[in-house]
Amino acid sequence: MPDSNYFLGIERSILGQPWRARLSDSRAALAISERLDLPEILGRVLAGRDIALDEAEAFLNPTLRTLMPAPEQLCDMNRGAERIAAAMMHGETIGIIGDYDVDGMTSCAILSLFLKAGGTTPEIHIPNRVTEGYGPSRQAVETLQVRGAQLIVTLDCGVMAHDPMDHAADLGIDTVIVDHHQVSEVLPQALAIINPNRNDDLSGAGYLCAAGVTLILVAAINRVLREAGWWSPERPEPDILQWLDLVALGTVCDVVPLKGLNRAYVTQGLKVMSGRGNTGLTALADAARLNRRPDVYALGFLLGPRLNAAGRIGSAMLGLELLTSSDRGQSMNIAQQLEKLNRERQEIELQILASATAQAEAALGGKANLPILVVSGENWHAGVLGLVASRLRERFDLPCFALGHTPGDATAAGSGRSIPGVDLGAAVQGAVAEGIVVKGGGHAMAAGLTLKIDQIGALRAYLESHLADDVKTAGDLKALEIDGALSASGASIALIEMLERAGPYGSGNPAPVFALPAHRIAYADAAGADHVRCTLQAADGSRIAAIAFRALHTELGEVLLTERGKPLHIAGRLSINDWGGSRKPQLMIADAAFVP
Repeated sequence: MPDSNYFLGIERSILGQPWRARLSDSRAALAISERLDLPEILGRVLAGRDIALDEAEAFLNPTLRTLMPAPEQLCDMNRGAERIAAAMMHGETIGIIGDYDVDGMTSCAILSLFLKAGGTTPEIHIPNRVTEGYGPSRQAVETLQVRGAQLIVTLDCGVMAHDPMDHAADLGIDTVIVDHHQVSEVLPQALAIINPNRNDDLSGAGYLCAAGVTLILVAAINRVLREAGWWSPERPEPDILQWLDLVALGTVCDVVPLKGLNRAYVTQGLKVMSGRGNTGLTALADAARLNRRPDVYALGFLLGPRLNAAGRIGSAMLGLELLTSSDRGQSMNIAQQLEKLNRERQEIELQILASATAQAEAALGGKANLPILVVSGENWHAGVLGLVASRLRERFDLPCFALGHTPGDATAAGSGRSIPGVDLGAAVQGAVAEGIVVKGGGHAMAAGLTLKIDQIGALRAYLESHLADDVKTAGDLKALEIDGALSASGASIALIEMLERAGPYGSGNPAPVFALPAHRIAYADAAGADHVRCTLQAADGSRIAAIAFRALHTELGEVLLTERGKPLHIAGRLSINDWGGSRKPQLMIADAAFVP
């Protein structure tokens, strides 16, 4: 008899994890369903995400009005807004230093578009990932000084840039830091440091990405200008909500939790994006062949990677130029350049991933219960190391760092990606404090660092020692949480659309996972470079298309390809496949298990 502690009695799936019901007590779900007159399954989804009865209605209808904090609730927000507004009104040159990822690009685009609406054209510098590295540098400060900057605003970076900020002060340049990454106990020298993750910030907005913080900053600057009478018929006040599409893009691509204000940002931002008002984003969507209403998947897996390709192997300024362009021809040209860069990025990533995977397998074969992977290589392109670390984490279910260095160079740099429950950013800060790492930072799930090559072994030992317990705890707690069971016939378009009411889904608000009990593989084959697609058939003959991403040459993929005709429990997330203009349900396979 199946163990009631496991969903469908699955104690160990093909991916080596137990299946458990996300919601063990249905009373909260029934209460939500009855009060709001919702289908029971939607009530279960809400209750399974710890949405309280009194919070459910607001959760289903997130609004900026109720969720956006007053700017003064964030430390230094008013001070920074007042300084930027003063610079605009006095005709000062404002310099911007941004990060080279999508969050950095969208933050730069939001502030730049607002400044231009107010009559100020900023000087923008986004560091080259390979030659300059992350964040502000003395070189960047001096570059903007030469361009006449009297005020520098950093976006999605700067909170750890003590020396560059000191240098700016020595040059007589005021600085405003806008960031969201983890901070050290000692903050850099700046006129204002706007970061909801400051130890003394009580706003509760630490889950925002930089683009989300930037929009609040823009609202604060706008208020100062309005009160000063800056706006006029000749210089009309802009509607800052027109940039919610950029905020949504930054929020999804930075993989911050989709809770609170972030849900409102993404929900409303997707509506703005569907209006195709941003010329550059429209051209990018067309180049990516996005022929449906934009959703979280489109932002994270279609638009985001193409923009990121500019910062990874080209220049992030190209992505910023696209996001701020109003010229259709120029936008189409840039979008095609990004399309080409993205294909090049994919080729580079695959080459390095093969070598990194071999290293990881050798390390795991030589040491049992390894808590973290640290791989490195000569001439590994810095622009794809975060992606390589992410792929290794997915494959081996361990935190991972991928480091690269050039021949003759004494230093290596790279990126890390973590698993839930293991704080990589804090570990990197600890390694910096110990003198193992030259510089580094990040947040719980992602971090970057620079260190001397001869310290890689010390870094590996430090991380293994300090993260072993957290990794073990995370492994013990790992399970696939199931929201319910369905048959292929029950996975309808209507059900999927109804479940979207509890979206957008993503980090912090996981998409519902359903198990299809005892379905057979009616058809299966390889799709693309590393996916497996198949057709699942229920006992009543009903069928549903399914796909397992990046499953080819994995144990899950092999089972799907070889167990044709045999009953399997298959779990995954429902989506709508509208390829070719027809809308059909599809299961995104997350795991499978043999029927006990």
